[in-house]
Amino acid sequence: MRPCRMRFMDYVMVIHQAEEGGYWAEFPALPGCFTQGETVEEVLEDAPDAVGSHLDALRDDGQQIPPTTGCSSRRYAYRDRVA
Repeated sequence: MRPCRMRFMDYVMVIHQAEEGGYWAEFPALPGCFTQGETVEEVLEDAPDAVGSHLDALRDDGQQIPPTTGCSSRRYAYRDRVA
């Protein structure tokens, strides 16, 4: 894998509680980039690989890398399941 110039923490991640159990996360600035896990900690642990793989795929396809949010630290939004 090629080195990534952008860091994972530069993108906002939104974590959702999955209806079937566990959690999944999306990165609004990276359409199509998702990760999932049984726990929030697992989602957080897997997120850098998901973003890195997504950015690699964009580069390999000759697509433009979306701009970062400019956040200097991780920002996580957690949405509770709606009853």
